[in-house]
Amino acid sequence: MTATKGLEGIVATTSSISSIIDDTLTYVGYNIDDLAENASFEEVIYLLWHLKLPNKKELDELKQQLADNMELPKEVLESFKTYPIDRVHPMGALRTAVSALGLYDEEADVMEDAANYRKAIRLQAKMPAIVAAFSRVRKGLEPVAPRKDLGFAANFLYMLTGEEPEAIAVEAFNKALVLHADHELNASTFTARVCVATLSDVYSGVTAAIGALKGPLHGGANEQVMKMLSEIGSVDNVDAYIHEKLDNKVKIMGFGHRVYRKGDPRAKHLKAMSEKLTKLTGEPEYYEMSTKIADIVTSEKSLPPNVDFYSASVYHSLGIDHDLFTPIFAVSRVSGWLAHILEQYSNNRLIRPRAEYTGPGMQTYVPIENR
Repeated sequence: MTATKGLEGIVATTSSISSIIDDTLTYVGYNIDDLAENASFEEVIYLLWHLKLPNKKELDELKQQLADNMELPKEVLESFKTYPIDRVHPMGALRTAVSALGLYDEEADVMEDAANYRKAIRLQAKMPAIVAAFSRVRKGLEPVAPRKDLGFAANFLYMLTGEEPEAIAVEAFNKALVLHADHELNASTFTARVCVATLSDVYSGVTAAIGALKGPLHGGANEQVMKMLSEIGSVDNVDAYIHEKLDNKVKIMGFGHRVYRKGDPRAKHLKAMSEKLTKLTGEPEYYEMSTKIADIVTSEKSLPPNVDFYSASVYHSLGIDHDLFTPIFAVSRVSGWLAHILEQYSNNRLIRPRAEYTGPGMQTYVPIENR
């Protein structure tokens, strides 16, 4: 047995949910470009879970189910006030809250298909409520209850700010949700599938996935991109800043991707939205800095920007706190995690790979007094 570092190039399972072939990302055979321009996030949730786009009745039913399940248990809301607000990262808060949700779900350990689907609805609905409520509680504000007359994207922005969002903000956020919904067998999705392959419950699977997404080499990249843009400050500083990083072999976050060679097909959609939003907010320098950074890194390192790179300036333009960027990623990606969890349950086999041993050869135990 020979190890492949990072499992690169290893095909670990079969799946009908999404694919990346020749730098083209599809959800159930639909090109991401098509979905990003035309689909609502609710349609994408249905597509990932049912492997087909919904008709109007099916979509209306899903929207109603999500709206009916957005409110959080009061115990979970109250628990936010006990967190060490001055040092806890929102991803840590999200991970803990999702795990806690399982304690208040009477069906948490019921493994029937219908029960697992109902849990998927509850988790998908409650993820944005968790992120928005924690964001407000840590600022000394009361959580805002969701509105049943708003769609998924609009509801999140409303719960975050307490104000009904403008149409352009809803459009941008919906597009970001669609683009982040699934991405084949990425690190967090693989983590979720490994977890539930033991026949652990849905809440455990999603909690494990959040833990994987928290790392800066996965979901945390967009927060680091915004930190970089803030440090650079202006277009005039880009060249010196980036070349200093490159000369010192410091990784520039938001560039390259293991499964793409020509570039991440999702990036262009958020690039266009970044240009539009930064102009509207009077901060075009964030888009201008981003494009100049992309030109340098792509030219000198042959690494094109990925989806995280432009999502940073999009979320910033929506007035979202920078440390909420990765939790927002989870609000979208939980749709894919849940699709993969349900698929894993439907044709399960324990995931148990082997390791190439590189330690010492056979040894003999030596009594402690002789060591």
